[in-house]
Amino acid sequence: MTDFRLSRRGFTLGALAGVSVTAACGNGVGSRGSVAIDARVDAALAEMYRRYPNTVNLAEKSNGMLVMPLVTEAGFGFGGAYGRGALRVNDVTVDYYSTAQLSGGLQIGAQQYAHVLFFLTENALTQFRRSPGWVVGGDVEYVISDQGDGVKADSTTALSPVQAAVFGRAGLLIGATLQGTKYTRIIP
Repeated sequence: MTDFRLSRRGFTLGALAGVSVTAACGNGVGSRGSVAIDARVDAALAEMYRRYPNTVNLAEKSNGMLVMPLVTEAGFGFGGAYGRGALRVNDVTVDYYSTAQLSGGLQIGAQQYAHVLFFLTENALTQFRRSPGWVVGGDVEYVISDQGDGVKADSTTALSPVQAAVFGRAGLLIGATLQGTKYTRIIP
């Protein structure tokens, strides 16, 4: 008889193979995920234009907009956020993206919000679409209900002509963090 023992390395490789097979099953081809994302993007843009009319001019000047209609963020020391949205060029969806964020620092709470990145030059839009998507930034922020004040600095606004609008905040998140955000092209 053969004595079969599963090593840690064998277990890890098996688990990774299982996760990749499971992930491949949910690739979204033929699903209605894109319809749901587009509906949420339309609603978020309508709300932003209604509440902040000056964003209409910004949208008209932009070469493209990345709209994340719902991002959920939570943290207690370490934190994270996730959301899905669409990249619109000339009011037409050209790609779908997810955003994932990891943060660490003095923070506690949870919030949900929408955000839009306005790409004001063709070069900024092209760089975003070709980049691996990381934005490294630091912020000091507090959010209570839909009112929020923050001081933000990140590599997107520092290195390219990109403007961001964050709105529709709900929840309570207090803290000072160092965070990394990744936008990834997806098939919903």
